[in-house]
Amino acid sequence: MVMKASLQLKLGQSLTMTPQLQQAIRLLQLSTLDLQQEIQQALESNPLLESQDDDDQIDTSTADNEQDKDNTSNDTSSETAPDSSSSDWDESENGPDWQTENEIPDTIPDDLPVDTAWDDIYQSAPAPAARNEDESDHDFETRNSPSETLRDHLEWQLNLTPFGERDQAIAHALMDAVDEQGYLTSPLEEIYSGLTNDTDDDPLEMDEVEAVLRRLQFFDPPGVFARDLQDCLLIQLNQLPPETPWLAQAKLVITHYINLLGNRDYAQLLRRSRLKEDQLRDVLALITSLNPRPGDIIDRTEPDYVIPDVIVRKHNDRWRVELNPEIAPRIRVNASYASLIKRADSSADNTYLRDQLQEAKWFIKSLQSRNETLLKVATRIVEYQQGFLDHGEEAMKPLILSDIAQLVEMHESTISRVTTQKYMHTPRGVFELKYFFSSHVSTDEGGECSSTAIRAMIKKLIAAETPKKPLSDNKIAAMLGEEGIKVARRTVAKYREAMNIPPSNERKRLV
Repeated sequence: MVMKASLQLKLGQSLTMTPQLQQAIRLLQLSTLDLQQEIQQALESNPLLESQDDDDQIDTSTADNEQDKDNTSNDTSSETAPDSSSSDWDESENGPDWQTENEIPDTIPDDLPVDTAWDDIYQSAPAPAARNEDESDHDFETRNSPSETLRDHLEWQLNLTPFGERDQAIAHALMDAVDEQGYLTSPLEEIYSGLTNDTDDDPLEMDEVEAVLRRLQFFDPPGVFARDLQDCLLIQLNQLPPETPWLAQAKLVITHYINLLGNRDYAQLLRRSRLKEDQLRDVLALITSLNPRPGDIIDRTEPDYVIPDVIVRKHNDRWRVELNPEIAPRIRVNASYASLIKRADSSADNTYLRDQLQEAKWFIKSLQSRNETLLKVATRIVEYQQGFLDHGEEAMKPLILSDIAQLVEMHESTISRVTTQKYMHTPRGVFELKYFFSSHVSTDEGGECSSTAIRAMIKKLIAAETPKKPLSDNKIAAMLGEEGIKVARRTVAKYREAMNIPPSNERKRLV
C-alpha cells in the first residue's frame, strides 16, 4: 500500500478571543468594589496610566504639539477615561432622550498589534501594606469589631471572672459545647462524664458543674448557656428586676404552658393560666421582648457594603439615569511618559513603553465600553419599569433578559454580566439590576402580571389581615383571583416562603 502526500485547502470559521476582548468581558462582570481594586492595580503596575483629579485639567492640544516636535507616533496621544455619563428618559416620548455628558471621542486605533500575550504585559501589583495604627486604637477596634464571635465575647468575660483552676476547666468545657446561638449542644451529664477521671484524688462532682453553669448563665448576652428554649427564656426573665410588670405571670406561662404558647392555642392558654385576654396580651408582650437566640447579637458576620453603579432620580418629570461618578477614579495616559516613545526605536526601554502604552489604551477603552454598556442597559430598564419607580412593586412589569437584549441589540449573556452585582439607586431604595427581571403570570384579561408584583400584593394582603384569623394560602389565592390574577395555592405558598412569611397558623396572635 502506497501513501501519497497531498495538500488540501479548507475554509472554516472560529472565534478567537483577543486579550482586549477578554479584558473587556472581565471588567464588564466585575462589581463596583472589584472594579476599584482592578483600577488601582492597573495604576500601580502600568507607568503609562495615571489618575486624573477633578481639578487637574490637561491641554490636549499642547500635548499633541510637544509630541509632534519629538517625532513621536500618533498612537501616543493622551486618552482619558470618562468619569461619568448620564441619560434622560422623557415620559412623554416613545424613546429615550439620550444626553450623554463628558463624552470622550474614541481615538484608539483599530490596528493595534494583538500578538502580545495579555499575561506577558499585565501583572497584578501587590496589595498595599496595611497602615500602622496606634496600639490602643487597635485594641479598641478589635474588641468592638463586628467580626467578634460569641466565643470571643464569652472568653473575654471568663477572663474577668474570679474562677479557680478547677472551675476554669469546667467553664471551658461548657463553653466548647455552646453553639452560635448561645445554646448548650450537649447534655450536662455528657459534659460531666468528659471531665471526670477515676484516678483523681478529689473526684469531680455533678454539683460543681451545675454551680459553674449557673454562674456562666449570668454572662452577656442574657440567655446564653441555656439547655433549651424554655431554659433560655427563664434565664432572661430571672435577670429582670423583680418589680417588672407581669413578671410572675410570664414565668408561669413559660414554665407550664410553653407548648400551648408555641401552638398559639390561646383559648386553652387563657383557661389554664386563668388570665384574662387583656392580661395575657401584656404577658405575651413581655415574653416577645425576650431574645430566643441570644448568640445572634454577638456572633455576626462582616457587613456587606453596596455601592450603587447607577443613580436614578426624577427631575422636571423626567427620569434621569446616570453613572455614579464615585465608583471609579478618572484615569488617563501619562503624556510625559508617552512623549518618550520613539517611532523607530527598538530598544528594550522603548519596547516596554510602547507595550505599556498599548496596555493603557486597552484598559481605558474597556472601561469606556463598560460604562456605555451599563448606562445603556440601565436606561432601558428604567424605561420599561417606570411604573415601579412611580407607584411601587405592585406596578412592576414582567421582564426577561431577552427583552433588554433586543432593545440594546446585545446578546443575553452580555445583559446577564451587566446586571450581575450591579446596583441601581432609586428613590425607592437600592436594588440589584437583576431585581427588575421577573417571570410573568397570566391574568383573566389576557395580560401578564409580574411575579414581583404578585409578591407585593401577597405581602400587602397579609399585612392587612386580622391577627386573630390570618389568611390562609387558599384564601389569598382566591382574593388574587378576584383581582383577575390566576395563581394556585402552591404558588402563593412558594412566594410567601420566599419572603420569609410564616404560614397562617404561625401568624395567629392576640390583638
